[in-house]
Amino acid sequence: MIETIVFDVGETITRDDRHWAEWADWLGVPRHTVSALVGAVVAEGRDNADALRLIKPGLDVPAEYRAREAAGSGEYLDETDLYDDVRPALASLRALGIRVVIAGNQTAAAGDLLRALDLPADLVVTSGEWGVAKPDQAFFAKVLTVAQAAPGATVYVGDHPANDIFPARQAGLRTAHIRRGPWGHLWADNPDVVAAADWRIDNLSQLATLAAG
Repeated sequence: MIETIVFDVGETITRDDRHWAEWADWLGVPRHTVSALVGAVVAEGRDNADALRLIKPGLDVPAEYRAREAAGSGEYLDETDLYDDVRPALASLRALGIRVVIAGNQTAAAGDLLRALDLPADLVVTSGEWGVAKPDQAFFAKVLTVAQAAPGATVYVGDHPANDIFPARQAGLRTAHIRRGPWGHLWADNPDVVAAADWRIDNLSQLATLAAG
């Protein structure tokens, strides 16, 4: 029986369009340049921040975040950044008595922005607030603590195999891989992903049916 469902953020709950567009504007390059480079590093299995370092070699991403904040160009999220299925899907899960947690690799500032959206979730937390990030097993140990359920009764939903599906599976959680965003589409039919994911979904609304079943 599923008791808790935990969601990744980028390209699971939120679109990354604004995120990469703001980086392109900050670095002074066309937005398509950043999008194309993100796709390239993803295809190579590299950290997506490497796309920024291709534009500005040696870039210290955390320091650059601070510089953006100081310049008034810090992170921003609003309702338009959410995928359309997020609110109805999360609300349906809570109506079934499922605990809903959002926990992804985001900054502490992003955590505040997500909570300000007042999503139908029991908890919203980020790696920046925890001080540990995916795919570190310590992140998933914290996920299990806030899930308040056994690993076998907890599902982690995400688009990125290396950050979400494989380490969550290693931690004993059940997993749902969503075909969404560049990572989700690129690896959707990868045999290792197919083997590691308990479910493969195209939208979050499918989770209510899975949980009910």
